[in-house]
Amino acid sequence: MQRTSVTTGLLIGVLASVAFGTSGALAKPLMEAGWSPAAAVTARAGLAGILLLPFAARALRGKWDTVWRARWRILGMALIGVAGTQLVYFASLQRIPVSSALLIEYLAPLLLVIWVAVATRRLPKPIVLVGAVVAVGGLVMIIGPVGGGDALGYFFAALAAVGCALYYVIAARPAQGLPPVALAAFGLLIGSASLGLVGVTGLVPFDIVLTEVAMGGLQIPWWAPLLLLAATTAVGYATSIAASQLLGSRLMSFVGMLEVVFASLFAWIVLGEQLGPLQLLGGALILTGIACVRAEKAATEPDPEPVLETVDSRV
Repeated sequence: MQRTSVTTGLLIGVLASVAFGTSGALAKPLMEAGWSPAAAVTARAGLAGILLLPFAARALRGKWDTVWRARWRILGMALIGVAGTQLVYFASLQRIPVSSALLIEYLAPLLLVIWVAVATRRLPKPIVLVGAVVAVGGLVMIIGPVGGGDALGYFFAALAAVGCALYYVIAARPAQGLPPVALAAFGLLIGSASLGLVGVTGLVPFDIVLTEVAMGGLQIPWWAPLLLLAATTAVGYATSIAASQLLGSRLMSFVGMLEVVFASLFAWIVLGEQLGPLQLLGGALILTGIACVRAEKAATEPDPEPVLETVDSRV
């Protein structure tokens, strides 16, 4: 039964990576038309949350007290997993190259390897360390090496990596009756509202341009890629949370690396960006890294979860 649940979790996790991997290809036409990254992400998260609301209501089956009991987990998802991580990532992009910011953010699995070791007082097995090194090597091949910018930019990128790691920890915590789709819906809505408030204060650029955008060689209305982006975001968050609960935060964070692979594929298909043998080899290395971490997990089920904070189990 345990092996079946992990297999199911891996399949759902890959689906989440596919959904998240479309984000770049769908958001780029909006940003090229004049949308700021913060505005695009705020609209993306808000619309995704609205799309998930009917499914969340159906999954809750009238048990709205479950939402209140899980309020701190929902707030953590919203303020850390959705809003906070995005804000510090945007801040890093203003000071360092995109490739450097991405590479550092996706070091989150390494942070979780360390976190689990500290929380459980148990060193990871060599196969996990090998898997981590191989997966990071694959990331470097796909994204490119770190370089350029200033120290503050790298500090913000490091905060984004911490936020990404915390996202997986929050997502993998015991559900206590809260369906993954409900956590995703309310987390996205509150996170979007938080990002919107930050945008109103002027702390980050918040520009929206309601005009036609260029995508796939065609001129299409601005709302078309935005709706597609919201739909894939909704699927991505809901499936990522569900997979995290089945796999644990550490393994799911490695599966999440596949987002970079699928993002490259979608950029090649939709935007015509280059996809060379180095990127393909990088994807193969990430898969190898995931297999290594999965092999260790299979031998030590269940995967221990680091404790985020000490609270009443009814909260």
